[in-house]
Amino acid sequence: MKLFYKPGACSMAAHIVLNEIGTEFELEKVDTAAGLTETGADYKSINPRGYVPVLELDDKSVITENAAILQLLVDQAGHSELAPANGTIERTRLQEQLSFLSSELHKAYSPFFSGRDFTAEEKESNISKLSKTIGHFEDFLPADQPYMNGANFSVADAYAFVILNWSNFIDVSLEPWAKVKAYVENIASRPAKQKALRTEGLIS
Repeated sequence: MKLFYKPGACSMAAHIVLNEIGTEFELEKVDTAAGLTETGADYKSINPRGYVPVLELDDKSVITENAAILQLLVDQAGHSELAPANGTIERTRLQEQLSFLSSELHKAYSPFFSGRDFTAEEKESNISKLSKTIGHFEDFLPADQPYMNGANFSVADAYAFVILNWSNFIDVSLEPWAKVKAYVENIASRPAKQKALRTEGLIS
């Protein structure tokens, strides 16, 4: 299989999970602004919406959207600790978390990567919305447990880490949310995450 990715983008969640489960895979970097992959392919012929991630399976079919890709990866690999079995309430909770991450937390960070300059009022509004959403995310975190679902790292944690780590690039401190800050620091130390960062050229 092949993961089409952009360094540091939300596609890193799938990259981390692929490292976690040890599945063999290829990577192909995408310049979403130019609409080209690193081999010169027209990316919109792969994903007409033009954004990452895309997972190309061995039969050349493609899957888009993080929530779908992350669950497919662990289901195919049989790593139940990264995603509970389908049909269980625990799996439904994981899907709830992935939906929140995609539709709320990810969305709250998006304006900061739009490439446009904000007015003072726009910046204040965007920061306010982001802060409120990070606070809602903190509500997902259990007390005295390292991950969203307790003791076990899941695909939702991989996705959440990537999003929250964007705070470093938009000068938003996580200090006001002690549980969130500790959560991010904990995941940052995982070897699969470190390997993804090195491979994508974000750390030496």
